[in-house]
Amino acid sequence: MWLYLAVLLLAIISIAPWGYVNKGVEISSIDQNLSQETGLSQGDIIKYVNGDEIKNLEDYSNVINKIFSSEGEKRIEVKTTTKEFVFLSTSIPEIVVKDIEKTKIRTGLELKGGARALVKPEKELTDQEMINLLDLTRQRLNAYGLKDVQIKEASDLSGNKYMLVEIAGATPSDLESLIAQQGKFEAKIGNETAFIGGNKDITSVCKGDARCEGIRECNEITEGYSCRFEFGITLSGDAAKKHASITSNLSESIENPGYLDQKLDLYLDDILVDSLLVSIDLKGKEATDIAISGPGYGVDEQEAYDNAQDNMRKLQSILITGSLPVKLEIEKIDSVSPILGKEFTRNILIAALIALLVVGLSIFIRYRKLKLTLAIICMMLSEMIILLGILALFKSNIDLAGIAGIIASIGTGIDDQIIMVDSAESHKQYSVKERIKRAFFIIFGAYLTVLVAMLPLFTAGAGLLRGFALTTIIGMTVGVLITRPAFGDIISKITKD
Repeated sequence: MWLYLAVLLLAIISIAPWGYVNKGVEISSIDQNLSQETGLSQGDIIKYVNGDEIKNLEDYSNVINKIFSSEGEKRIEVKTTTKEFVFLSTSIPEIVVKDIEKTKIRTGLELKGGARALVKPEKELTDQEMINLLDLTRQRLNAYGLKDVQIKEASDLSGNKYMLVEIAGATPSDLESLIAQQGKFEAKIGNETAFIGGNKDITSVCKGDARCEGIRECNEITEGYSCRFEFGITLSGDAAKKHASITSNLSESIENPGYLDQKLDLYLDDILVDSLLVSIDLKGKEATDIAISGPGYGVDEQEAYDNAQDNMRKLQSILITGSLPVKLEIEKIDSVSPILGKEFTRNILIAALIALLVVGLSIFIRYRKLKLTLAIICMMLSEMIILLGILALFKSNIDLAGIAGIIASIGTGIDDQIIMVDSAESHKQYSVKERIKRAFFIIFGAYLTVLVAMLPLFTAGAGLLRGFALTTIIGMTVGVLITRPAFGDIISKITKD
């Protein structure tokens, strides 16, 4: 009993449910220039804005909209849990906030929304090559600015290796455009490659600095609007020498005086994305500072602007990280809306409450003992708390498969408890302890059977069922080692009474 109570207390601490009493919103992302100017950063908890208390996301939105209900420069005072910040702004600050996490339980896409892709390399990879692919993909997504990204290796029963990518808040199109492309970037002058993406040829890429990146112009075209982005990069010494060697043999263009007769063509995955004129002043010179530009199109100016900005971020991330070592093929892609995720969570809680009432009523009808019924219900709830505490401690995401595993382990726990109660209530020729020992023999045999059955699910379905297998095994192990012995002590007392 003491072991059971100690583990239960540690589980509650691990879950940290006191987040429900915390008020405010957390900064999930902030414009880099604004962060440098104000001192605010990702992870800060905003408590007050211009004296108004911020309890949740709705409060923050209402206060910001009220401040910028009229035009002109506004003075904004932001108070966080640690500091106060004051700055001026003529428009709504580029700060994305979210409600504070209520507990340390991490939820999967089915509960918070986002996109998941199961990706297969076009060729078989060694273990080290797969590790490199995972690292490079993670770098690319981080360079793109995506947060809350989960990337892990998966395999099926045939031994095929996959990469499982989960991004909270992303859409399938976002995920597909970032993952499906190998991201092989080449800058060519004529048929010769001047430089490629990655840190071998490119030492730095301007990102988040309005002085060297941005949308430079937007124009109306026949089918809508076109905007052009531009950002600077710095070439390595070897790449600059190669650029100088290629341009030294070129002549001035007749069609474009002041520029060379060959353009700098930008290719992404062997597709031409843009062609840039090269100034005659750069002929034969080892230029290290290069401006990269490209277009974005849309039916209106805002859409074209957004697409240009999105294209710029993707190209920047590829230039920073370089190309992936192998082409990828998306085998399966799923998406869950955040709204559906909240609805799903609510339905789970309602279903759990109904199940609890039905189970409690069934047990009471069977045994006609209130103490026994309460003991089984309390043990069922404590098993769930301990299981959630372990998952929170190891930062495991609870997805749909994990929820199924939790339900399975709790159901198995109730079965075991009923076996123990039946044994304690029957075979009166034996002592209570002897009866419970006999019940444990059955319980332990069932545990080993389920354990063996769960192991293949770690790889079945390319690892998508791993959450079910893991939570089921953890839940049943907690039951056999901790809660069942404690329940045995409780049953002994109730039976004696």
